[in-house]
Amino acid sequence: MVQAYNFLASWQLFPEKCDFQFGTVPKSGNYKIESIKNGHQLSVSINWVSLTNDAFYTQYNVKPDGALHPFDNQELADTITANIANASTIVTSFIKEEQTILEVTNEILANGYMKVTHKGLNDNKEPFVNTEVYHKQMSVLPYASSVSGVAIRPTKEGMIKHKALTAMEEQTNMQLDQIKQQIELLARQAQDISKRKELSLMIYEASLRFKPQIGQTYHLYEQRDGAHMLSLVSPKEWGGSGPFKQFVASVRLLADHTWVEVG
Repeated sequence: MVQAYNFLASWQLFPEKCDFQFGTVPKSGNYKIESIKNGHQLSVSINWVSLTNDAFYTQYNVKPDGALHPFDNQELADTITANIANASTIVTSFIKEEQTILEVTNEILANGYMKVTHKGLNDNKEPFVNTEVYHKQMSVLPYASSVSGVAIRPTKEGMIKHKALTAMEEQTNMQLDQIKQQIELLARQAQDISKRKELSLMIYEASLRFKPQIGQTYHLYEQRDGAHMLSLVSPKEWGGSGPFKQFVASVRLLADHTWVEVG
């Protein structure tokens, strides 16, 4: 079961990357693979939501040892067999009356996504291939794969889970958005404080020929020797930058003795 390690996760569906030849197309989905029975079996659970907002759910267990095992849902298949081809591929076959009615291949791609390929027969006994692509997610969301998969049927339990998990997702997303906004606000405040600090250091190193008053506006200039000077006279009053190299900024002294650029 060590080779199955890469698959053990909850996977979120990429609807736009999928190709469905048969069955109801989902608008969102979740495909979860877990290790059970001391690592001797895999538990596969599938939740998904259709384009008409119907919720579907199914779950089955498989022992990936290449041998035939009885399948729980005899209506769908008599036996099931799975084989871990390598660390990136698992092939599962569902067999009815000694014929493979559905083959599911789970493959880890080079970019870390999981590709799930369903090969089977549609209602007219014609072959179909459905391809689904998933990305690994940190938490379980209330969606999953294809209606043409393993006996996926709408259930009351699926609807309850879908509604509860959807509400949970909306609430946690709202809380995360609030935290994100708070973080962005703190980042802007930190940036403003940093700019005030840099400006204040520049002013306190400048030439001061008077005592600045809190709340008053002054004008900072760069002199021709590169030093700075704080003045009561604005550039308009000087006519340009006056006898200085250049005008830097109009500034105001705040109550905490930091300076802020104004105008």
